[in-house]
Amino acid sequence: MENSKIELKNKKKAVPLKGMMDNVMEQFNSAADHIDLHPNIRKILSITNNEILVNFPVKMDNGNVEVFTGYRVQHNGALGPYKGGLRYHATVDLDAARALAMWMTWKTSLAGLPYGGAKGGIKIDPSLYSQSELERITRRFTFALADNIGPEHDIPAPDVNTNSQTMAWIADTYMSTRPPAQRSANQHVVTGKPDGSGGLEGRDRATGFGVYLTIKFWADKNNMDLNGKRFIVQGFGNVGYWASVFLEQDGAKLVGVQDAKGSIENQDGIDVESLFNYTQEKGGTVMDFPKSQLVAKNEFFSIDCDICIPAALGNQITKENAPHIKAKIIAEGANGPTNVEGEKILLDRGVVIIPDILCNSGGVIGSYFEWLQNRSGEIWHLEEVLDKLRKKLKGSFDKVYTYSENENVDFRTAAFCIAIQRIEKAYIQRGIFP
Repeated sequence: MENSKIELKNKKKAVPLKGMMDNVMEQFNSAADHIDLHPNIRKILSITNNEILVNFPVKMDNGNVEVFTGYRVQHNGALGPYKGGLRYHATVDLDAARALAMWMTWKTSLAGLPYGGAKGGIKIDPSLYSQSELERITRRFTFALADNIGPEHDIPAPDVNTNSQTMAWIADTYMSTRPPAQRSANQHVVTGKPDGSGGLEGRDRATGFGVYLTIKFWADKNNMDLNGKRFIVQGFGNVGYWASVFLEQDGAKLVGVQDAKGSIENQDGIDVESLFNYTQEKGGTVMDFPKSQLVAKNEFFSIDCDICIPAALGNQITKENAPHIKAKIIAEGANGPTNVEGEKILLDRGVVIIPDILCNSGGVIGSYFEWLQNRSGEIWHLEEVLDKLRKKLKGSFDKVYTYSENENVDFRTAAFCIAIQRIEKAYIQRGIFP
């Protein structure tokens, strides 16, 4: 039994996400050209500041030791401490971490936060490990990172296959390595913690709420009523679920969902809460949900709908499937879900793309609120958090929308230009040491 488990772990290796760095660099260079970014600052922003790779051993439940590889890439800290998620996935590698860290730099800058960008994780399929094994892996990874993270240096958060429990383990491990008098002052080493352990009420829904809000803001600008509009969601995790909840409350209809195991469709509508409860009972999958039909994996994005929310992994919308997308709005709940070739096709067809660094920035804004709450010793309630989130995102959205109109560029280019110009200003004002 033990041997078969190890064999299964070795077999289930995913193909790494290819081209993510190419995508983010093309997006960056396009915006940099548009704003005539200073060549010296372009050089600085084209590379990462620090890249940390750690190999660490962990004892498994059966007594065997496995060695895991973890990463943390810190792209740029001109605006403040590094900020970004940790993901547990078989596709985690340096190339993916570099790209995701860069996107975080633009995201935090666009949102007007005092943060830089970082990203990381462990190359692992978490479904193959017990809860106690995942705890030991997480704590050992935290110890291996050591002072490469810190509440005023680099603040991780949840990402793919990590959650509030993961963050609680990291916070406890990190705080335990500090002198007793400093432990409580280091609680904000991570964000996305559980409510009872220094977490922010509403942080669980912040990203999905932000996805919904950016769709709502665009609809309001264009006199579109969301009531009756059909939407599909790729990835029914935290982001996909909460975006669906808020859209459904506005009368929109969920008609298609895809997860790692398959895709379902029902043009009459899929009840969001019923589907969520079903996935909880079935180990997280939407497969075989009652009153739905199966859809081939490569046909999911061609489902007839008004709004498409890719909320899973990167590089999902490509030149192969972009011509078949029927949605008029793509709201990027995931990081880098649309590659450059796919985006060109969609833009030529008149499809609106709300870019990831705007669309899913509710998560990092919520993290910022939690960080502030921990630093000041305050406790904010849900209504207050969502109201602050709405105001912050409305400001970002309006800036991007206005820039796009005035400069006659797409939303992604507009968002990148605004984000890069803020960092450029910081470098011009501060200069380069020494």
